Parts: sequence; structure tokens; C-alpha cells
Amino acid sequence: MDEPIPLHRREFLKTTTGLLTGLVVAGSPLALIAPGRAWAVDMTTLTSSEAATLMAVARTLMPHDKLEDAAYALVIQAIDGEASRDENLRRMIKAGVAGLGAGFAKSAESDRVAALKKIESSEFFQTMRLKTAQILYATPMAYAHFGYEGEAYSKGGYLLRGFNNLRWLPEVPLEDSGPMPAEE
Repeated sequence: MDEPIPLHRREFLKTTTGLLTGLVVAGSPLALIAPGRAWAVDMTTLTSSEAATLMAVARTLMPHDKLEDAAYALVIQAIDGEASRDENLRRMIKAGVAGLGAGFAKSAESDRVAALKKIESSEFFQTMRLKTAQILYATPMAYAHFGYEGEAYSKGGYLLRGFNNLRWLPEVPLEDSGPMPAEE
């Protein structure tokens, strides 16, 4: 019979503290790149309720109604990872979440905005604002949502990949387009 492997409580708690889960909406741009409809993000420092509160903070700071929660969950996962390595960040994040209260994540958007306005000069708010902007808009999920194809250098540059692609502009009749350049 195999001997049981000793597992200390502290090591067990280090592995997963919290979990964020959700579903990808069918037909969304993210559904095209996501391997499946369900997603889950493990937290090593934050509890599930703390992570949910931080996700509500991130969604309130950078609101995009049609952007999937999975993109915001990646922000929280990155913050959780950084907080596991930086004790001061961990304490500040946990104190900020506690200051917002247990019902923050489930409160109405107007209430969340009001609560965040009260603390907008705090280190917690400024850290969340900066990290949310840095991480959210650098994810492939946000790229897919906003239609950004990523950097172009590795694909030969923009010149032959949409540099002059103006399909998003309305068609302008030739006579209304202004003076034509003179022929040489």
C-alpha cells in the first residue's frame, strides 16, 4: 500500500484560494477564438468573493457592455498573480475590496460608480484603474471584440494588410469630395 503524501494546510491553501467562472455567449467575437463556452480562472491569493468584487470594479472602470466577463477575469487573474508575489499589493487590494463592502459586486452600476468616485484618489483605485487598462486592452479577447488584428510587423506590416482600407467610411460622391489634384 502506498504511503500517503503529507500535505500541509498552508501548501493546500496556496494552490487555489478562489475561482472565477462564467460562460461565453454564442455568436460573440470571443466565441470564435475561445476553445469552449465555459471558462474558469483559478485564484491563488484572492477568494472567489474578492475576485468577483475586483471584476465588478474592473467592469465599472472600463465598461464595455458586450465584452465578455472572461476578458475581465484575465485582468483579475493577472492582479492575483502579482499580489501573490507582492505582499504590499496583496494587503492594499484586500483592504480596498473590504472597504467596498461585500455587496459591491451585486449592486447596481450607478451605486458602484458612486462608491468608486468616493475612493478615486486612493492607491487602490489608481492601481485598479491602471492595471485594468494595461491588461484588459492587451488581451486577445479584447482584440477580437474591438476588431484589432494585433501587431503587423510579423505579418509583413500594414501597407498591404489594410493600410488603405477605408470600408468603414461612408461612400462619398466624387463631386462632393473636394478639388481633385492637378494633372502634371
